[in-house]
Amino acid sequence: MRALLLLPLVCLLACRSSSSGGANDAELMAQVREKLAARDAKLQAYQLEGTQTEGDTASAGFTFAYRAPQKMRGTVSAPQARQVWWDGKHLYEQVEATKQFTTFTSQVSAEKLSAFLTEIFTPFVPDGFRAPLLLRSTKAKRTPGLPQAKEAVELTMALEGEAGGGVEVTYVLRWPSLDFLAKKTRAPDGTRAEVRMEEEHCDAALGLCVPRKLTRWLGDAKQGETVLTKVDLKASLPNDAFTPATPDGYSVQTRTLVDSEAQESGPKPPAGG
Repeated sequence: MRALLLLPLVCLLACRSSSSGGANDAELMAQVREKLAARDAKLQAYQLEGTQTEGDTASAGFTFAYRAPQKMRGTVSAPQARQVWWDGKHLYEQVEATKQFTTFTSQVSAEKLSAFLTEIFTPFVPDGFRAPLLLRSTKAKRTPGLPQAKEAVELTMALEGEAGGGVEVTYVLRWPSLDFLAKKTRAPDGTRAEVRMEEEHCDAALGLCVPRKLTRWLGDAKQGETVLTKVDLKASLPNDAFTPATPDGYSVQTRTLVDSEAQESGPKPPAGG
């Protein structure tokens, strides 16, 4: 499913940003950074189950589990049933169709490993569960009177480099809890896309809400949706939940990720749709 293909997880803590505005803008950005980091710290261990739909295609089931610091497990049922784990040292992949179980050891730099794990695991994490990456160009402004919030903050940035293609991204977050409300993108040719929070799960003890249902739009046309059937924000996840046992009847291999081959030699992100 396409929604299982996109956007970052590992190292998605808000990074230091600057605004071209005045003192009030700088103060607001400082508050945003502080509150995003505090919110992220509350989500120490959680589990999700749900389905994703693109257009008229059948729904694909997926699960995701996370425990700080960055132990992760994801499963997806379609277009190819597979599971991936990261236990802090090793990456594991189990593919049902080929009965293949692979253990990946890493010799890549920390920066490349972070980017690689981002590509692998971000697709399992819906918007609103990890803080957005804020670029240096990010600008913040307060927005009152939205249907989902009495007050919100908009964080707008232009994606950098050739890969960014001049796309502008705006996150809309409830103030002051910074719950996800929407993510809007605008391309230089005027094409607009949006991810909208339609339903949410709130935890009074944690003082935050996360999306339970998200819809994806291109212009005025709905493209797909993500619906979570289970949200556990205080999951008990032992270490062995992220280090799988070798399954019976599977072909087993060990591979090594190296700097020049990380993208080619590692497992691929979920694909399809």
